[in-house]
Amino acid sequence: MIAQQSFKSAYICLITSLIAGVATPAIADTKFTQLKNLNQSEFHKLATDLTAVSSYKAVTPATPLGITGFDIGGELSSTQLDNSAVWKKAGADVSSLYIPKIHVHKGLPFNIDVGASLSAVPDSDIKLFGAEARYALIEGGVAIPAVSIRGAYTKLSGVSQLSSNTKSVELLASKGFVMFTPYVGIGRVWGAVTPNVGGLQKVSPTANKLFAGINANLGLVNLGAELDRTGDNDTISVKVGFRW
Repeated sequence: MIAQQSFKSAYICLITSLIAGVATPAIADTKFTQLKNLNQSEFHKLATDLTAVSSYKAVTPATPLGITGFDIGGELSSTQLDNSAVWKKAGADVSSLYIPKIHVHKGLPFNIDVGASLSAVPDSDIKLFGAEARYALIEGGVAIPAVSIRGAYTKLSGVSQLSSNTKSVELLASKGFVMFTPYVGIGRVWGAVTPNVGGLQKVSPTANKLFAGINANLGLVNLGAELDRTGDNDTISVKVGFRW
């Protein structure tokens, strides 16, 4: 009970600080309106950040949901930009990007799960759709961890001056302990960022991905938190919802 209360308190403090950050003026303008100001090298730096920001983050353990299982929740993630000066030059005056999302995951037969996410960045043109398919190589149990492989795709929309998508493959493992399920994973992300203004060429950044998180199923509510490092960009994500 003490561990449960400590986790809930830490989680509430974490999500409160993230929500407070969303309200700050530092991220009030995230609209790309001046891409024409960038040279090709600067656009590559922006595209590298954008690939890390928009790449799929499930905030779920490797354990399959099962044929009757669902995982439904709201997420808030914060990604530190490695090239904020370039973003500002392009018309997006930000140093960290906060993205709220809605996630839905469904268990299918044969240890397969599918999921999708929708997000829209406040005070921004940025909207994201994500989808995933995950297969449990090892279902896991009392003595052994679950091991899964996941493929995911995201698509950015709403930005008139560029289009972007990402593809990723991940290997993750998790092990449950009573109500807590910590997990770790590695992966690779491929981005494709295409400018819609003259003089700039399409960029296809790639990045390695490391992440770790914890899921806590507290009966009436499910809590999750994840740290992700894609390339040189760090993201912290928190999620609250229902998992059964």
